[in-house]
Amino acid sequence: MTHQVHAFEPPERFVAGTVGPPGERTFFLQARGGGRLVSVALEKVQVSLLAEKLEELLTEAQRRFGVELPEAVVPVGDNDPLETPVDEEFRVGTLGLAFDADTATVVIEAIAVGEAESEIELGEVEAEAEEEPDDVEPDEDLDRLRVRLTPEATRAFIERARRVVNAGRPPCPLCGQPLDPAGHLCPRNNGYHR
Repeated sequence: MTHQVHAFEPPERFVAGTVGPPGERTFFLQARGGGRLVSVALEKVQVSLLAEKLEELLTEAQRRFGVELPEAVVPVGDNDPLETPVDEEFRVGTLGLAFDADTATVVIEAIAVGEAESEIELGEVEAEAEEEPDDVEPDEDLDRLRVRLTPEATRAFIERARRVVNAGRPPCPLCGQPLDPAGHLCPRNNGYHR
């Protein structure tokens, strides 16, 4: 079976989004460009961690290479829903991140779940353009989605990803687990409903 690399360098649109009601949401990364639309499924925690690690990557790029960073406050960004049809190309197992100093762009790679892994790997902040995030590749034979973003587009992605993650069920003030409308069995209350 041949693996596919879906490359968008840069995409016309790259967003995190969900399908389904709170509590049953499926999270996706979706890239559009050149008449193509690619959606890959991932876990909520992966979206949250991706936003956090991208923020760290931008900060490190500014520190090491003097990259001009856009303000954290983005005017209301892309709040549109995912484009349809949302056809899952693959489920993400590994996320790789790198900064290309030559082009001042962020490279994000979402790599399909392999045999026995599901993790997030981060490439170092790279100084050379040749150093794509290939140094974090767990397996050459896995499908992948690769996007290259400007710092401004990265910031917009981070802001939206955080909104998407926070739009779910509110957390329990005691244990932090998501609250269902009917409440939940809270471990901090010895199993009593809140």
